[in-house]
Amino acid sequence: MVFGKKAAGANSRFQSFDLLSTMIAVVNSNGSVLFANAGLEDALGTSRRTLEGSQFGACFHEPQVLRTAIDGASSNDFATLRYEAFLRRVNHELMPVQVSLAHGEKKGELIIEMSPLEQQVRQDREERLIDQAQANKELIRNLAHEIKNPLGGIRGAAQLLQMEVESRDLIEYTQVIIHEADRLQTLVDRLLAPHRRPHVVGDVNIHEVCERVRSVILAEFPRDLHIERDFDVSIPEFRGDREQLIQATLNIAHNAAQALAERRAAGDAQITFKTRVARQVIFNKQWYRLALELHVIDNGPGVPDTIKDRIFYPLVSGREGGTGLGLTLAQTFVQQHHGVIECDSVPGRTDFKILIPLP
Repeated sequence: MVFGKKAAGANSRFQSFDLLSTMIAVVNSNGSVLFANAGLEDALGTSRRTLEGSQFGACFHEPQVLRTAIDGASSNDFATLRYEAFLRRVNHELMPVQVSLAHGEKKGELIIEMSPLEQQVRQDREERLIDQAQANKELIRNLAHEIKNPLGGIRGAAQLLQMEVESRDLIEYTQVIIHEADRLQTLVDRLLAPHRRPHVVGDVNIHEVCERVRSVILAEFPRDLHIERDFDVSIPEFRGDREQLIQATLNIAHNAAQALAERRAAGDAQITFKTRVARQVIFNKQWYRLALELHVIDNGPGVPDTIKDRIFYPLVSGREGGTGLGLTLAQTFVQQHHGVIECDSVPGRTDFKILIPLP
């Protein structure tokens, strides 16, 4: 009975690990499992009761690697260790994971955290996007202000010159200067727009956002484009800036519609708006119990490999004549909602996924 009480007490200390989407095992210095969280149960297809008390090394393709890591941690050779390994699931399927070992609260306890390698790659990519978005914001703001003042001077000088000259040919030259200055001014204003406009918060129904975007896209591309709706109507309203989310979704959908030129000519162009609720997810280095997943999927040629890693950078465009600002602004608006945009693209299917925390 005493052993049972100790086990129960140990389990109660680790219950918070069930809230994490990563796989967690707490082991002793012998490698015996003291606790396994729900994420590990689901991944291995084995019950917690079966795992607890067993040798955790048996769950790995190469048990000796874990044994060596535990010995090193027990002898204080390191405080934290990370390495890659293969978990062995109940059906003998191997799952590649990144393993992290750290000391627990009590002496002799080790916390082993495992995350699928693809998830780790995604988290690393998100961190890069966050850092890059911040750098982009500062670069854009500084660059736009540096351009704005001399641009006004150039336009003003061209107007004054136009008033003085009499030759029609020379007037045409000054008009070109004024026109190009106005075009650059519009570009600068678009660069500064997300940082100027106040964040107007209200109740947002994501399906109303999708319907608004759908009507705008179909008005511009009324023929040979089909927009499919695959909605989870149970998704609750959330607090956000409706106009920003419309603009973010519109920028993505508009890019998709333009990329579908060949499909539209063939008569089978399709965009799908798909909404789902994601549970127990981590993005932007935060854990969320619930999050909105909004997918904008098209059956176009896919994002060119040459710009796949840079599509959210300003002034990067895969289309001739594009400004390269649509996705940058979309990412900025979504990040202002503590969310993130991810892109998964292969020829024939491009999926932009917007993730936003739900209450």
